[in-house]
Amino acid sequence: MIRFFAAFALLFAASSGFSADRPNILWLTSEDNGPQLGAYGDPYAVTPNLDTLAGKSLRYTRASSNAPVCAPARTTVISGIYPPASGGEHMRSMTKLPDGFKMFPQFLREVGYYCTNNSKEDYNLEKPGTVWDESSNKAHWKNRGEGQPFFAVFNYTISHESQIRNAIDEKDRIHDPAKARVPAYHPDTPEVRKDWAQYNDRITMMDAQCGKALKELADAGLVEDTIVIYWGDHGSGMPRSKRWPYNSGLNVPLMIHVPEKWKALAPQDYEAGGTSDRMVAFVDLAPTMLSLVGVEAPEWMQGTAFAGKLQKEAPQYSYGFRGRMDERYDMVRTVMDQRYVYLRQYMPHRIYGQHIDYMFQTPTTRVWHDLFAEGKLNADQSHFWQKKPAEELYDLQTDPDEVHNLADSPEHQAVLERMRQAHRDWVFRVRDVGFLPEAEIHARAKGGAPYTFAHSDAYPLEAIFEAAQLATSMKEADLPAIVKLLDHPDSGVRYWGATGLLCQEAAG
Repeated sequence: MIRFFAAFALLFAASSGFSADRPNILWLTSEDNGPQLGAYGDPYAVTPNLDTLAGKSLRYTRASSNAPVCAPARTTVISGIYPPASGGEHMRSMTKLPDGFKMFPQFLREVGYYCTNNSKEDYNLEKPGTVWDESSNKAHWKNRGEGQPFFAVFNYTISHESQIRNAIDEKDRIHDPAKARVPAYHPDTPEVRKDWAQYNDRITMMDAQCGKALKELADAGLVEDTIVIYWGDHGSGMPRSKRWPYNSGLNVPLMIHVPEKWKALAPQDYEAGGTSDRMVAFVDLAPTMLSLVGVEAPEWMQGTAFAGKLQKEAPQYSYGFRGRMDERYDMVRTVMDQRYVYLRQYMPHRIYGQHIDYMFQTPTTRVWHDLFAEGKLNADQSHFWQKKPAEELYDLQTDPDEVHNLADSPEHQAVLERMRQAHRDWVFRVRDVGFLPEAEIHARAKGGAPYTFAHSDAYPLEAIFEAAQLATSMKEADLPAIVKLLDHPDSGVRYWGATGLLCQEAAG
């Protein structure tokens, strides 16, 4: 009996002490918006609540999603693993994590956190057990036990791509289309301006929702106990942002507010109202949340903690990817540093703007396509409807809209080679399984986790990667070597041989 009460006392002491030695964490996330906020210097934006939060937070200027669309992006966030490594890169696919792997809220629950998600999940991974204490449109930190710390997520969908084209109340139309900034790759038409204006109207509505969540926290007297993090899930929902792993599709707003009570957990460069140019990506969120609660990230997590007692040195690069988007296949890998964006196109025989039904419901997409068909666009605007080069390189300092490809520039060959090598190093470090066709990934995994297969000797990544490089070079001189790939014993290599013939025909 004495032992029982002693054990109970220890358990009670541990559980009741959580709120004293661990912070609450509140996530506010929004759909389909890049850094189109007043706090990020956008004069067109009307975002008073997030601007106020930014004034008390550290704001990241080089934060990025790893994917330019929601499900693969959220798959990265929840697992701390790049989807090309887990097999979950394709939109609304479904795969497994290896035995023993967890989604990061499970680690938080194990140390006493009450974890809620309100409410979008959209993971391309099967959940390995119970991930959330609550996950619904009613989930809330208010339902936790007395004295229990919380990790609470509120996802706001009002800024989603679909809301650009859906009806909006006239009272919510506050942005003048005539004052909208039209990027260089879009045609300047009334339809495009109207869509950009309504997109910004939706961002303002999202900002109001964030304001309500922050007021709830303040009304409960929890501001000083809670670390607040806001992020958007990828670039804007406008075409050539969403779905395309340019900076315009990957760059996101990210800000973190750390109250004085928890300043020991703040990022090393933390300054309230300040900015950081540290390269931060979604793959870093899981290990960072573990670091904030004092839990060592498992070795299989592929990101780097940027806050908490276990934060690490900043990485030099961020990485992006694109796989199948809805009904259309494509394959792109992206490397970004402080200044440059490198894209390696692995299906250059396909145009950028393949017909995706959901995307074509946006008026901008339709008018843009029609003007191209009528020959009424300039070169920068036409690019989206044409076949792709194998490589692209953009200088964000001089070309923020990413329309001037420097891959053939003699002055930029050293940068190009450096980014190429960074891409190659990443592919082999994470064991990118996306170099196999989607169905082949699952066939070779044999009902198990693609991650496990990709990290075994059964995956001849080097041979397949080199075949992909050769096949998609778009160089006529490579044709004889490409043909030889068709006789290789591995079907993955043969796949790239066949793809190479399509590329040769397109380059013709």
